[in-house]
Amino acid sequence: MANSKFNKPSFWSRRLMLGTTVAGAVIFFVVGIVFWGGFNTAMEATNTMEFCTSCHEMEDNVYQEYKPTIHFSNRTGVRAECSDCHVPDPWIHKMVRKVQASREVFYWLTGKIDTREKFEEHRLSLAKSVWKAMKDTDSRECRNCHNLESMNPEFQKPRARKQHLNAMETGQTCIDCHKGIAHHDVRDKLTDEELEALEAPNPKFVREIPEIYTVGLAKVEALEAEQAAIAKADKEAQKAAEQERIDAAVAKALATVGAPKAGALPEAEDTTSASAINVDWSKANSVDLQVFYPGTASMEWILGRNHGGKRAFTKGDRCVECHSEEIADIGNLIVTGESDKELEPNLIPGKRGSFPVAINATHDNEYLYLRFSWAEGQHAPVPFVDGGKMDPENPMKLAFMLATDDVEYADRAGCWASCHADANSMPDAPEKDVLLGSDLASRLDLNSGVTKYLAETRTDIELKGRGGKPLGGWDKLKDQSEIDKSMASNQYLDLLRYKSGTKAFEDGDILAQRNMHGGQGAEVEASLKAGTWSVIIKRKLMSDKAGDISIEPGKVYNFGFAIHDDYSSARYHHVSFGYKLALDNDTAEINAKAQ
Repeated sequence: MANSKFNKPSFWSRRLMLGTTVAGAVIFFVVGIVFWGGFNTAMEATNTMEFCTSCHEMEDNVYQEYKPTIHFSNRTGVRAECSDCHVPDPWIHKMVRKVQASREVFYWLTGKIDTREKFEEHRLSLAKSVWKAMKDTDSRECRNCHNLESMNPEFQKPRARKQHLNAMETGQTCIDCHKGIAHHDVRDKLTDEELEALEAPNPKFVREIPEIYTVGLAKVEALEAEQAAIAKADKEAQKAAEQERIDAAVAKALATVGAPKAGALPEAEDTTSASAINVDWSKANSVDLQVFYPGTASMEWILGRNHGGKRAFTKGDRCVECHSEEIADIGNLIVTGESDKELEPNLIPGKRGSFPVAINATHDNEYLYLRFSWAEGQHAPVPFVDGGKMDPENPMKLAFMLATDDVEYADRAGCWASCHADANSMPDAPEKDVLLGSDLASRLDLNSGVTKYLAETRTDIELKGRGGKPLGGWDKLKDQSEIDKSMASNQYLDLLRYKSGTKAFEDGDILAQRNMHGGQGAEVEASLKAGTWSVIIKRKLMSDKAGDISIEPGKVYNFGFAIHDDYSSARYHHVSFGYKLALDNDTAEINAKAQ
């Protein structure tokens, strides 16, 4: 007992778990820290831009593509480097990614991608691997920096906020839409089946719409409505001031020389000529809408793989909901050939990309009155037409169409529902000998090519062009009995068209083809004064003739219009998106107010 105190083990010799001494545990702990620090330092070193671009395979290829993008340089100065997009933050997932990266090291060691040609050969398979990984993880690496739930629609363009709202509601993820944002996009090399599988919504990714988003959406929509009201009031004030100036000039002329003779005033002031269409335009509602140059965009293109808004469109969103603020940009990109969609193979130098059209709308108990006004453009000779004018007889043509919601897609696209890729002058238009040699030549007027038609009259519409098939469905005509049923079911477009040179007004419809049959008729007055075109149309509200849409109070109709300016014809026109027309209804863009 006396020597027991000398046999007691020291603190460092005390046994812990599994017989380990305190000293051993401390040494293991220190070694572990050193090892972990070294391991972690090594791991982080492999996450740097310098490491990722240390081999010429990356330096000469993807790094050069990445430098011009917004992820490399932007207004905020925040840079997303290689690891931000390709290495997960959670430790376990990070280690898995590092193991997977050993395959890429193997590629480097074996020279599989050591030249530009070899890299391009394998680019698609490399991209598909990354896309699949991002799709499987709900774009986890994108969400290191971005978060749908934190986005504020007040600072987004209409198209972006609609697409992000659609993503949350349907289960889309970032990579579905945002391929090719840091490197060359090879999405177009995917087959239709691959693309549909890769970009299909995943119900697991559906998100509850956050309050910050709904509040921000309400605020920005209210602000835009306020700005539109202010702009409209300013324009009406300018018109009123201009009218006062004109009235003063007329009064001065009357006081000086008495009643003016016909043609006494210069053209710029000649606004007092009598109109056979007696209507008080001061009681009409006014709206300014943009028309733009569409190139070869068709319904097949809208529903095809190259249209980023395809899913939103098929879900029910209207074209104008996404593109209202960028109509001019769209037209300019297409008309100049700068659009990445390759929508205009035949450029016309100097042709306008877009222009605004003022529409006044009013009605009485019997008639609808519409007045279209827009500025005449400079002549742009067409380089691939002798004389530079496609339709020398008609400097201007105007057409508008009406439809009910019974026509597929008319509720969101308006008259675009009748525009197809195989129509005359479009990319997949059939040759004339094919048309005239067809069995359908006895049922359709094909002498001038395929006209506009509706999908309701075809058994099938080719949208994907698989195996080199032409898009559209001109040759897949249904039996006449089925077409007659479509007419009886209001599945047609009511068409009215005016030609300025021949002063001809045509009334008809579009169903199996464009059919100008006279219909209920209408009165038209058109003039070009002081560089401004004005077309006034007086049309009956009600009709009992086939192919005519009766316009009734309390109902909303789909409306679209097109203008062939500068002697243009066929698809080389300017078109509107699909809008709504109604009587005394503030929710419709074309709101015809009562006299």
